[in-house]
Amino acid sequence: MQFIEYPKCTTCQKAKRWLDTNKINYTDRHIKEDNPTYEELKEWYAMSGLPLRKFFNTSGQLYKALQLKDRLPDMSEEEQLRLLATDGMLVKRPIVIKDTTVLVGFQPEAWERLKA
Repeated sequence: MQFIEYPKCTTCQKAKRWLDTNKINYTDRHIKEDNPTYEELKEWYAMSGLPLRKFFNTSGQLYKALQLKDRLPDMSEEEQLRLLATDGMLVKRPIVIKDTTVLVGFQPEAWERLKA
């Protein structure tokens, strides 16, 4: 299982504690140092079943500076994925990838299925 995080993010810290408490093995990946590629994001998006907007860190400074709230509706999915691939700080985290499951953000009740 892959755990993609920004270590200074308090939500990521909570998620990591949850994984450790539940003794779930994972490989840690720093989203800023090892930004997800366009290909990875495209695959995760397809596997997640989520709307693409859920992959954006809407509370981040970069999201706000780029005024993406207003720009995203006019962008194609490919343009959005390519934009996400430019900077890990645009991507919502944490992200967990296990087999064919992709979870974006930390919601303990949704993460319960990682225990299986």
